[in-house]
Amino acid sequence: MASSKTSSLVSSKTVVSLFLSSPRTVKSSFLSFTPASPSFKPLRTRSSNATKIDEVTNNILDEDMDQIRRLQNGSDVRGVALEGEKGRTVTLTPAAVEAIAESFGEWVAATESNVNGVIRVSLGRDPRVSGGKLSTAVFAGLARAGCLAFDMGLATTPACFMSTLLPPFEYDASIMVTAFKNPFVVVLKMTASHLPYTRNGLKFFTKKGGLTSPEVEKICDLAARKYANRQTKVSTLIRTRPQQVDFMSAYSKHLREIIKERINHPEHYDTPLKGFQARIVVNAGNGSGGFFTWDVLDKLGADTFGSLYLNPDGMFPNHIPNPEDKTAMSRTRAAVLENSADLGVVFDTDVDRSGVVDNKGNPINGDKLIALMSAIVLKEHPGSTIVTDARTSMGLTRFITERGGRHCLYRVGYRNVIDKGVELNKDGIESHLMMETSGHGAVKENHFLDDGAYMVVKIIIEMVRMRLAGSKEGIGSLIEDLEEPLESAELRMNILSEPRDAKAKGIEAIETFRQYIEEGKLEGWELDSCGECWVSEGCLVDSNDHPSAIDAHMYRAKVMDKKSGEEYGWVHMRQSIHNPNIALNMQSVLPGGCLSMASLFRDRFLEASGVARFLDISDIDNYIGCQS
Repeated sequence: MASSKTSSLVSSKTVVSLFLSSPRTVKSSFLSFTPASPSFKPLRTRSSNATKIDEVTNNILDEDMDQIRRLQNGSDVRGVALEGEKGRTVTLTPAAVEAIAESFGEWVAATESNVNGVIRVSLGRDPRVSGGKLSTAVFAGLARAGCLAFDMGLATTPACFMSTLLPPFEYDASIMVTAFKNPFVVVLKMTASHLPYTRNGLKFFTKKGGLTSPEVEKICDLAARKYANRQTKVSTLIRTRPQQVDFMSAYSKHLREIIKERINHPEHYDTPLKGFQARIVVNAGNGSGGFFTWDVLDKLGADTFGSLYLNPDGMFPNHIPNPEDKTAMSRTRAAVLENSADLGVVFDTDVDRSGVVDNKGNPINGDKLIALMSAIVLKEHPGSTIVTDARTSMGLTRFITERGGRHCLYRVGYRNVIDKGVELNKDGIESHLMMETSGHGAVKENHFLDDGAYMVVKIIIEMVRMRLAGSKEGIGSLIEDLEEPLESAELRMNILSEPRDAKAKGIEAIETFRQYIEEGKLEGWELDSCGECWVSEGCLVDSNDHPSAIDAHMYRAKVMDKKSGEEYGWVHMRQSIHNPNIALNMQSVLPGGCLSMASLFRDRFLEASGVARFLDISDIDNYIGCQS
């Protein structure tokens, strides 16, 4: 018996090594294998073992492929890159990254037009400690795909995209090695929206912009097959060394020229921030944003004394680089007040998000930042449609409409919001600003790119223009009339099922929510819609001729007061892309409104419909208990 087991194990490993293109080829490869013993009778005496080996082999190969597919998170790739996170194993290995980079290179070659004959791809990274080894894996994968690679070194995500457009670089594509907002952290209710040491990921760009979720899915499917087929999971050596390029200097100059041209200072054109026109404190959080201080602001004559954490440090020793982080905002606020600054700036790690602090020390992020950018954009483009995710407040909608704009509420996810703005413009609906509450924001004039530095550039230009016009008010004066919700809450419900069934169960729960509202089972609740840009049924469903693919199911319902018939709040139910849970967001303009909505949601929907049987609703129970 012992020898039989050993033979089976050896045969199984042999089958894995013979696997060439897909799991379906394993069986034929196995049957063609002939051992040394002449008495071996493969089809009759070993058929049972052969079946077992096939099952084991296919399970191994399926798991290898699933390991790569699980790294996809919408339009990005993300995973655990270093050990040290309790309960999590390393998933974003160099070998996985190599397979993904190779597949991206092949995808670019197959889908993008190229006049040079060879695909040229740039690579940037933020200062995370795993960035070096993952960059090496990217270069190896690109070499396998026959691409020429260009190493930008420490860079920002927006700079990677701009490297495909700005001459003389104009690469065919670009990859950024960075970690970004992580929904797993929110589930655990930790304060940081990034895991500083262990997480990392990849973002992809062509000259057309960031890749869509379906495009990244195709790349990950191709990478999964490559990864499973390889006999070794150890990343290969780079065949050709990538060429090092200094793109960040060119990108910084690009931003400086925009500021100079649009301020058009009557006395010192080249240094429009000189003197007391702009005293600006930058908090880079030890991420990639320090360049904005010394390569943009300082060269334009700004006083940046008091800036914080400009040097990159992948251990992020001071706080998480994140404009939503309370520590980041509070330290920036303190620096603004201590130095009598006109503006404070907070960047996230890779500078595709930002937040600001006004001269009075008021933090401006979330809805406030969207309102500020809307005020600026609507001055330049009256009547423009502003696209946001559907978690923004009723007050923000009034703020936009009172300034002559239109507010399109859309699906959560920065890529969804930006892509919706692109579609609106194609359909003749002018949309110049797309912004998510997380701080991801894009403007039409900047290639629909979510660039935290560009957002700050527009704010600085408006601030200096106000000063030149004789105003003594700070930038915060532009949003003084923004009404904020009286109450808000975000709760989570874990899906109680096998991992493979979690997505289907999540869809069932959310579609049941929609059905309950449509059938009038929740009195006073209606599926919301902005009514301006063919977005309907909970502000999430496209009714145009080319509706966007749904990456995660979600709906927003407005809730009416029974006596007055007026809307007093909303409930937003959303399936997580990355984790087996459902998020529940609520806002109310009345005291006790969120408690009332949470109670109705639990009693009249979750329990009445039966979906509570496969959802962990303890978070809602605890919220109701604490608020009662």
